Amino acid sequence: MALAVAVAVFTQSARAEVLRLARFYTQLSRAGPGLLLRDLRRGEDTQIAATIAVIVAARADVVLLQDIDFDAEAAALDALAGALAASGAPYPYRLSLRPNTGRPTGVDIDGDGRSHRARDAHGYGRFNGQGGMALLSRYPIGAVRDFSAFLWADLPESRAPLVLGPEALAVLRLATVAAWDVAIDLPDGSFHILALHAGPPVFDGPEDRNGQRNADELRFWQLYLDGWSPDGSAFAAPRFAVMGTLNIDPEKGEGRRDALRALLDHPMLQDPVPLRPGGGTETADWPAPLPGNLRVDYILPAAPLVVRDAGVLWPLDDTGPLSPEIAAIASDHRLVWVDIALLPR
Repeated sequence: MALAVAVAVFTQSARAEVLRLARFYTQLSRAGPGLLLRDLRRGEDTQIAATIAVIVAARADVVLLQDIDFDAEAAALDALAGALAASGAPYPYRLSLRPNTGRPTGVDIDGDGRSHRARDAHGYGRFNGQGGMALLSRYPIGAVRDFSAFLWADLPESRAPLVLGPEALAVLRLATVAAWDVAIDLPDGSFHILALHAGPPVFDGPEDRNGQRNADELRFWQLYLDGWSPDGSAFAAPRFAVMGTLNIDPEKGEGRRDALRALLDHPMLQDPVPLRPGGGTETADWPAPLPGNLRVDYILPAAPLVVRDAGVLWPLDDTGPLSPEIAAIASDHRLVWVDIALLPR
């Protein structure tokens, strides 16, 4: 039976002067290929209904989605967009590119003697495209630079040789899920979304392979902002934001916080530190005491931009845009949003 949801939306003044960015780890991943599209078309899945309610409530202009299954024709993303439009949140422009999750390497990455299991893919996945990344936009999508195929070993001062054998070094990609530079064509010029979904720095052994990889996935964007790029073309856009699930908290939990701190403190970025209602920076609702609630999802706008407001859509009661129940059904992560002032040039 479909979940009935009543959704209130944010109200904003001077709407045309504000660009609302949002990112949301949706958990729109299923156990096999095509199952997400099936569930979307049936219209009876309570988790999908709750996810739609969250996205509608955020009322964002650009939404980066994590953990959404990919298909070559983008049929699932189109079906989701259709459901959003029917709920009053049209996103006519969309981007879906094949992720690294579930893409075979042909190499025994985890050392268990087999080379074609979920942990041997470029990013963990039981099938090609499981748990990918997608972008929804109210504005046209312009040029896209997809760095998802970039090899981990090719990153300057890569940590890959510390944790990978020769076979894996030759093939394993840096991005666990994906890494994009996407231009959004606003009426007054482009705004770039630097999108990523870094792998969790856990689920490995004492070699800390996933922790090392997470750190280098973050360092990729630090270097990119400094002028380096895989293809030699330096990034120079004045208006941008780094957005995604970085899977590491600044203070708690596991991970190599030096890489996160270097990104948060980068002179070209600012951290608006979005807060939950009532305070707190956590974005993931995980069991206590381990790992506990952590801040793992981020939007980091360019330092010169004016941030009007920011927040974590984590309702405390039924008086706001969503009920706590709906937010919890949608995902164990919470949507993060940031309002950017679009000042006259």
